[in-house]
Amino acid sequence: MKKNRLGKTGLMVSELGFGGIPIMQLEANDAAEMVRYCFDRGVNFFDTANMYIDSEGKIGQALEGVRDQVVIATKTLERSKEKAAEHIANSLKQLRTDYIDLFQFHNLSEESELETVLAPGGAMEAATEAKANGQIRHIGFSAHNKDTALKVVQTGLFETVQFPFNFVETQALEALHPAAMEKNMGIIAMKPLGGGMLERADLCFKFLQQHPHVIPIPGVSNKEEFDQIMAMYETPQPLTDQDQQDMENLREQLGDSFCRRCGYCLPCPQGVMIREAQMFPAIMNRLAPRQAMVFMKDVIATVDECIECGECEEKCPYNLPIVEMLRRHVEGFRELEASLG
Repeated sequence: MKKNRLGKTGLMVSELGFGGIPIMQLEANDAAEMVRYCFDRGVNFFDTANMYIDSEGKIGQALEGVRDQVVIATKTLERSKEKAAEHIANSLKQLRTDYIDLFQFHNLSEESELETVLAPGGAMEAATEAKANGQIRHIGFSAHNKDTALKVVQTGLFETVQFPFNFVETQALEALHPAAMEKNMGIIAMKPLGGGMLERADLCFKFLQQHPHVIPIPGVSNKEEFDQIMAMYETPQPLTDQDQQDMENLREQLGDSFCRRCGYCLPCPQGVMIREAQMFPAIMNRLAPRQAMVFMKDVIATVDECIECGECEEKCPYNLPIVEMLRRHVEGFRELEASLG
């Protein structure tokens, strides 16, 4: 598989990466087999996170014997030096390695979080110390809010940016990607399939191939799914006029039901985790039922505090019926709980 340079990290990574969420639903040996299958087909960039339950451990098991041939990226949601240092140590253990190629601050979507990370005693201190002693080689971040992401890029302190990018979520093209490219940052596309909400994989990857500066990291849990995507990289096809029309039709269809996780609806005065709750359909598509319940339990609990004031809907740039959507997510979660006893 063709390899591209991941910005100023200098890392040469496969033009198609591997996202570590869906393997959470697989048994350990099946997950290891899936990861190695992708490696054998040419993928050398594997992205995971401390919060992805057992994903790090499964990737570590699969790649232990080929560590020098792969690039491993992981993330932490911690913002303090002490907790981030604990996560780094835990990630190294789970990944069965003595260094992490790319360590990312997970979901830096609020400016206050960036300030905390960079302040004295913040998580950046843990990362820079780990980098100095060789436990981390490069530092990046992920985000869902384009305005905050742009501010993070402009600090010049990070080597990569991971942000949603697909033919529906294209806002990164406006300013984020140009700013990152100007600073020679590597650009990683999370949610290349819209978090499982976009079923036309052919359109998704034809679109992404028009942007070779971006490394997509689709999450796959079976060989057939990976083979379908891989075929599009082995024999790239240009976007046709019909493809363009199909994408536009899908954008229109999803317009009033697709949360882009931009965060403009926040903060909720009642503390509802709106952005995270809107992930419920995607999580249901990507995880086994019991794992989905564990993953979403605390988030859905905050939705119970919603008083339907409508403030979030007033701020949503896409005019989504957020209150109704949240209500459906709660109902879906309660049904899931009931089905699992």
